[in-house]
Amino acid sequence: MKKILVLFLIAVNSLWAQVQFEAKVSKTSLGLNERLRIDFSMNADGDNFNPPSFEGFRIVAGPSQQVSQSWINGRSSFNKSYSYFLLPMQKGTLTIKQATVEINGQIYKTNPIKINVTAAVPQPRDPNDEPQISSDDALHLVAEITKGNPYINEPITVVYKLYFSYNIGITNWRELNKPKYNDFWSQNIDIKQLVAEEGRYNGERYRCVVLRKTVLYPQKSGKLEIEPLSLDIDVQLPTNRRNIFGQVQIINDNKRVSAGSKTINVKPLPEAGKPADFSGAVGKFNFSVTPSKTTLKNGESLDLKVVVSGTGNLKLFSLPKPVVPNSLEMYDPSHKENVQTPLSGMNGSISDTYTIIPQFKGKYPIKPMSFSYFDLATGRYKTITSPEIMINVLDGPGGQGLAQADLGAPSTNKVQVSANQQFGFIKLKTQLNKMGRSDFLGSSLFYILLFLPLLVIPIIVLLKKKKEAIDADVAGNRIRQSNKLAKQFLSEAQKQLGQKEPFYIALEKALHNFMKAKLHMETSEMSKDNIRALMASKNVQPDTTASLIALIENCEMARYAPSSAAAIQQDYDRAVTLISDLEKQIS
Repeated sequence: MKKILVLFLIAVNSLWAQVQFEAKVSKTSLGLNERLRIDFSMNADGDNFNPPSFEGFRIVAGPSQQVSQSWINGRSSFNKSYSYFLLPMQKGTLTIKQATVEINGQIYKTNPIKINVTAAVPQPRDPNDEPQISSDDALHLVAEITKGNPYINEPITVVYKLYFSYNIGITNWRELNKPKYNDFWSQNIDIKQLVAEEGRYNGERYRCVVLRKTVLYPQKSGKLEIEPLSLDIDVQLPTNRRNIFGQVQIINDNKRVSAGSKTINVKPLPEAGKPADFSGAVGKFNFSVTPSKTTLKNGESLDLKVVVSGTGNLKLFSLPKPVVPNSLEMYDPSHKENVQTPLSGMNGSISDTYTIIPQFKGKYPIKPMSFSYFDLATGRYKTITSPEIMINVLDGPGGQGLAQADLGAPSTNKVQVSANQQFGFIKLKTQLNKMGRSDFLGSSLFYILLFLPLLVIPIIVLLKKKKEAIDADVAGNRIRQSNKLAKQFLSEAQKQLGQKEPFYIALEKALHNFMKAKLHMETSEMSKDNIRALMASKNVQPDTTASLIALIENCEMARYAPSSAAAIQQDYDRAVTLISDLEKQIS
């Protein structure tokens, strides 16, 4: 009986024990080159641990999990902890936000912790452990620009190269600040594999790696600044110490390098000789207007294809629109782009295909079309004009007279209307009602109104219970609200398809609200690392996650760079497909 009582008291004690979940740090003030340890510990076994985003820090190691349980004088103690080692990325006061865990069906949170990060502090070393070479002299990040004074919409290339000494090793590198190309249209060139080659920097031999290649098209004249690329690099430096085999020992160090900002002086396009129909095309182009056929019967259609091909800013101007007679019905064009963007700039072709359907018999001319561009090789404007196209319609109503009238000549024939069709548009349908009227008492409507309240009351009770259940579901209401907002903003993005900046603002808000609903994360926590981790935990395919992050980056960049109507439509279609895929994949 005593054993049962003891076990009962132990169980009651464990039930009434207060649950604790807290975050502890090794120090609250540290230098930029020092590491910080943070432990998230709990005195009960919890599930679904979610760490904070660690904004302003880089995770060096972790998480490492430790669990301990002990019995002392009949009392049990339990501790479970998750440990991280962090390296600060910037100076100032940084805040480690709340972590969450689920214990016994309830969510517990830690308190935010403020960390003061100062400048790098000297760390004492053994003289033998001092590196033989300084990382300041062994690492150089350089941005090479092909041309410093281009015209508007003339392509230039920025290549970021990392030069490093033969005496050091590089184990890892991370981008701290990505360069922003304000007032430029930009396209990054994919580098599939980093290859170290021999190069020279300030006349000395180095190993060289090309990290990033970007093609830029300036969109306005004047002095434009390219913000710097900054890297955080883990390096291995040789020391004066040797092991028992006589080999030089190395130490691990950390170095941050920047390519520095660059200023480009962009020249405006000359006003002298600028054609009236110039739409901003710069480069070397060919222009053609081709019909699928010129002879057709009434009711048949033809395709008129307007094509510009060559080398230049193909995605940054609009094609001329054909002018056709009124008797030819022309529909909105289908736009296609077959454009590649290598390091030398855009090349390929863009086209608009118009579907045209004739209404009457006759011959109809399509006026010549002209396309103007600025030729960089000669520094002058050039205009290409297509020949006139004559469309011959073999049969159809109205005869030849309508074709002449459409061309401006006097019409000699009139369209005959038969007598039986003359008043067809005012034919009426007669509806007759009975003159006799029945009494309301005892009618069908009387009994419906009599028993309707008895049927409505149970429905009202059920609806009220359902509303109370919905109101009690706080988490579900938040998810439904975010879904509603996502659809609302996506609808707003659809309305703004013709306006670049409002469209990308609405599209970015829609993506953020959708992730709030599906990943239960706030906007402040939507870093790329968090999104990747949460998507992986939800069993989302890596390609879908990469597409989501790429679309978010595209929204951020496209708001500051020009985009064509076709590119905006493609981004909207990608967002619709992406949300549909995530709805299916997120478990």
